[in-house]
Amino acid sequence: MRPYILAETNWKALKDAKFDLAVLPWGATEAHNYHLPYATDNYEADALAAESARIAWKKGGKVVVLPTLPFGVNTGQSDIYLDINLNPSTQFAILSDIVAVLNRQGIYKLLIFNSHGGNNFKPLVRELGLKFPKMFISFSFWAQALDKKDYFEEKGDHADEMETSLMLHLRPDLVLPKEKWGDGASKGYKIKSFSEGWVWAERQWSKISADTGVGNPHKSTKEKGERFFTDVTQKMGNFMFELCQADLEDLYE
Repeated sequence: MRPYILAETNWKALKDAKFDLAVLPWGATEAHNYHLPYATDNYEADALAAESARIAWKKGGKVVVLPTLPFGVNTGQSDIYLDINLNPSTQFAILSDIVAVLNRQGIYKLLIFNSHGGNNFKPLVRELGLKFPKMFISFSFWAQALDKKDYFEEKGDHADEMETSLMLHLRPDLVLPKEKWGDGASKGYKIKSFSEGWVWAERQWSKISADTGVGNPHKSTKEKGERFFTDVTQKMGNFMFELCQADLEDLYE
């Protein structure tokens, strides 16, 4: 039993416990090229959040990881079979109920541990900040915690070299043999402004990728995945510890 994982602990351990920080992993259920499982984002969220919390706990941080929410925003993949979509308004309703529980029970720090690029928590956190003024709500996206160029050769953002390497490290039993991998070739907008980062429109996934991947996975290895996992969780674990220790009345300098 890991005392910092809510799904594994029990009332005997928690009836007199007090946590400073709740971590809410949030993933998605969607196709990941031909070779990775639909729950890739959730397996990553589970493992990365748990190891990060272990590091924070070992340093003395009172952190608890809530069960991973397995569905995310997949509005651009509505025609891809069994890609499960939660609308942002649904996410807000779920998140609001969870925050209400934490607020009522005196856990005023929440980290949303995002594991899916389609989730956008900024407007939700802004609104919840007004609704629950005692709460300090932040969100992270572990895939952006480090510079991927230091670990991987191929660019991509979905079932790419990074995600495939991670899954080869975490759940190799769920990765298909290499000869069955797609190449992750994808199309960009003809209007170049969209690729410059200052204009945004949602991609219609079935029109940009034949195999649902974005990024060539063929240089992936479990060793690359293990190195990335270790470094990401160390950074995230240190952050969780800092957040546990932080005085909400003295956050700025």
